[in-house]
Amino acid sequence: MGCGHLMKKVVTALSALMMATAITGIATTAYAADLFARAPYYKAPAVEAWNPWMIRLRVLGVLPEKGGSVDQVAGSSLRTSDQVVPELDISYFFTRNIAAEVILGVTRHHVTGADALAGVDVGKAWLLPPTLTLQYHFTDFGAFKPYVGAGVNYTWFFSQSAGGTTVTNSHLHDSFAPVVQFGFDYMIDKHWGWNVDVKKIWLRPEWDGALAGGTPITGKVKLDPWLIGTGITYKF
Repeated sequence: MGCGHLMKKVVTALSALMMATAITGIATTAYAADLFARAPYYKAPAVEAWNPWMIRLRVLGVLPEKGGSVDQVAGSSLRTSDQVVPELDISYFFTRNIAAEVILGVTRHHVTGADALAGVDVGKAWLLPPTLTLQYHFTDFGAFKPYVGAGVNYTWFFSQSAGGTTVTNSHLHDSFAPVVQFGFDYMIDKHWGWNVDVKKIWLRPEWDGALAGGTPITGKVKLDPWLIGTGITYKF
């Protein structure tokens, strides 16, 4: 009897301990849930998606240096007309500071003689001069965002025609040229802005043609144009 009575006490004590543990666990869980519910909730700020593309539509002044010569005529010089054209610029930002830019547009120029060739109509030509530059954009000036760049130009000459009286054939050769640039965007808001851009291209294509009677002539046209543009910026 003594042993059985002792076993009953042990079982009773274990049951009481298990019940106390369960009650304590329930109370602790409820307290934790209540504490979590009352704790302030902080939402992480939304990070705005960054788009690397930018386009610009500019009015572009193409201002050649008005130089060159004909090999067979001593003291000769050539002059190339200025032009104003629309121009499209597409830029891709690898980072917020480093970008690549390509410009697209066409121009038509008239070449005439000067000095020993004064009054001679040499000819006309259309130019397709895609230009690619790598740029560094400064981002520490708020809405004012200046940049500098350097790259390469390749100019195709097409729809060429000679002056027709003295020069009966005229052909400018396609040519590569180095280019440097500087400019700025002034952003009105996160998408729209105003752009001013200046480029210098050292473009000196070879040239050949023929005089009346078929005499061949050769030379070089020193274009070396300044490209001065201004227009609208749109940042995606």
